[in-house]
Amino acid sequence: METESEPYVRLASLRQLHQVMADMNTARSLADTLQTVADGAVHALGYEMAAVNLVRQDGDLVVAAFSGNSAAEALITGRVGSRESWDRRLNMGERWGDLVFIPHTEGWVLDDDDVPQWYTDGPAPRFEDEWHPSDRLFAPMYTPGVQGGNCGELLGVISVDRPRNGRRPGAWGREALQMYAFQAAIAISNARLRANMQRALVRLERDQQALRASEESFRQAFEYAPSGMAIAEMGGDQHGRILRSNDALCRLLGRPASAMRRYSFADLVHPEDVGTLLRTSAEGGRAELRLGRRDGTYVWVSLRNSVVADAADGPRFLLTHVEDIEERKRRELQLAHRASHDSLTGLPNSAELRSRLSARLCQRPAHAGALDSLDAAYGHPAFDVPAGHGFDFTPGTDGFDAYDHHVHTVAPEDGRDDGTKGLAVLFCDLDGFKSINDRFGHNAGDAVLIEVARRLSNGVRDGDTVARLGGDEFVILADGLGRADAQDLAVRLRNEIIQPIRAEGRAVRVGASFGIGWAHCGMTADEVLKSADERMYVEKRSRPKQHRRAG
Repeated sequence: METESEPYVRLASLRQLHQVMADMNTARSLADTLQTVADGAVHALGYEMAAVNLVRQDGDLVVAAFSGNSAAEALITGRVGSRESWDRRLNMGERWGDLVFIPHTEGWVLDDDDVPQWYTDGPAPRFEDEWHPSDRLFAPMYTPGVQGGNCGELLGVISVDRPRNGRRPGAWGREALQMYAFQAAIAISNARLRANMQRALVRLERDQQALRASEESFRQAFEYAPSGMAIAEMGGDQHGRILRSNDALCRLLGRPASAMRRYSFADLVHPEDVGTLLRTSAEGGRAELRLGRRDGTYVWVSLRNSVVADAADGPRFLLTHVEDIEERKRRELQLAHRASHDSLTGLPNSAELRSRLSARLCQRPAHAGALDSLDAAYGHPAFDVPAGHGFDFTPGTDGFDAYDHHVHTVAPEDGRDDGTKGLAVLFCDLDGFKSINDRFGHNAGDAVLIEVARRLSNGVRDGDTVARLGGDEFVILADGLGRADAQDLAVRLRNEIIQPIRAEGRAVRVGASFGIGWAHCGMTADEVLKSADERMYVEKRSRPKQHRRAG
């Protein structure tokens, strides 16, 4: 490309160099770009061999491409030289602009380092600028935009050997190699950028495919889940509003999806379960409550929340799983009912009766005797206690704690009706029931008990309790009655019971004896029942036997 006496460049050589540079920038991959750089140094710049040494992420340089000698290519391509050895090369020898030329007189010190190299044989130079087989010429490549070996980040090194004219490059040859290295650095950087972008696009597409697959899986799991699912807003003015509900939830509540979007779960929950819903944690809570159907009925559900978080904005949506537990709740209620109710008559049993009665009574305070003594000594109450309230002495304190949560149960005065209303306890014992069992069998006796239970239940007010204590004994708890009211109730119930009863195809009659006791705080449930039972026996003995049962 250049003669010693008259520097000139043939147009064909420039065209060839231009074509190589164009090929470098249009190569399809980084590997093709690197090989094009190596081939261009041989075919366009006139060297017999060229290698492209590329800086790796760890800083060492690998022989990434080789051109001009297949044997040398097979030997050193892919081998790695340490960055330390390369730095020593680039900091010794002669500086030709950005190029580094190490003459054979100095390069012998590099023969045994770890940089991959190809040794060529040949005669010793016959004149001063003749190329020696051990001469080395390196063209460092720096990151684009920076030209100058002391400023840019090293991208790689083009190493060339044995110019075809046998001479060391002159001014134009050096300038051409330096410009070539600069353009090669741009092409390699662009190829790397394209490769990184391509990998990023592949990863993005893969991630998008995975996201689409995940979204589709979630959609199918959401839509076709056998139990109810809903997505609701979190935060803001529309917090809790249902954004999306699946078919199972719509069927469970009898509401179309379009209508569900007008509600939040707070709108649908049973009024008695609002507190349960509010106590349920919005970040993963669980609750059992009732939700309203379109027809006005309610269904028991297990409601479980979890948060669908957004990586940038934090929690955004609430995913709610709704499971129908109506059948389980029905079984639980049935079991609870069986435990607290008589299996024959369906009335509350003895345990339930005592529980309801005890819930109305508070025990007599331990210090009540002392207060009574003070009353007697001073002629007036030791404490001015408002009606319907009491005090309880708490050990370890300096005072009394008021029963602000409890209204005391009181009883009318004995022997007179002063208008006081109390909790009447009517103890009922059937007269003549044993003879029905003996004469007609237990089936007839059971039929009588069932009918008596029905008549007693129909004869009291809503809110009163009719319980079967056992055998042929029944107890009625009727609150808010005076003495005359309780006696009238006993007469009415007795008149209902003595009416003929159909049992096993025949009409039978039983009588009833009633004892009326009064519950008041300071008594236990057993004491109240015992009192009513004793009064019942007094009443039973006071009537002639022939009047205890009609017909």
